[in-house]
Amino acid sequence: MRIAKEGYPIIFAPAVLSGIAFTMDWVAIGCILLLITLSVAAFFRDPERTPPRGEGLIVSPADGKVVSIAEVKEQSSFPEAMTRISIFLSPLDVHINRTPVGGKIEEIKYQRGKFLAAYKREASARNEQNALRVVDGKGRRFGVVQIAGVLARRIVCRVKAGDALMRGERFGLIMFGSRTDAYLPGGCRIEVTEGQRVKGGETILGRFA
Repeated sequence: MRIAKEGYPIIFAPAVLSGIAFTMDWVAIGCILLLITLSVAAFFRDPERTPPRGEGLIVSPADGKVVSIAEVKEQSSFPEAMTRISIFLSPLDVHINRTPVGGKIEEIKYQRGKFLAAYKREASARNEQNALRVVDGKGRRFGVVQIAGVLARRIVCRVKAGDALMRGERFGLIMFGSRTDAYLPGGCRIEVTEGQRVKGGETILGRFA
């Protein structure tokens, strides 16, 4: 199982303590620490994904549950956006974020804020977050926002403005329960519904005709 590199320092501590506990013949404590180690490792799992092929496809930037599909107006970070799709990631979901389209990172903006429950609608505006604006080969602009939740206190972004990414390529992660919003421009047909489970890099959120 591939593990995100950001997880190794966090996994290391309980793993070492578990080994010490077993060495000291503290079996019960060792088993508990081993369970913690495996749970943390599972959280940082980073499976390979195969993005769908085809023109005009927009894929999910995260694993999780679609909690909101809403029309947006006058969104300062993404003025061309018409639709926002919000995906809630529980601690059991894969937390790797992926770009919804192939293109160039035009801008990255970090905003400090609150740590409201990530499934709440107001989390999109009030929570601590990191916003990326991506421009595809046809000049269409998309937004992806990594949003911290009650448990998520660290947002990791591995890319910078000017980087070119392929559809479904990894660009970061959010630690321990969070939300990812995708902002889509007009002219695309939405392919998901509220309550649907999606997989980052594979599930098609929308498409252009």
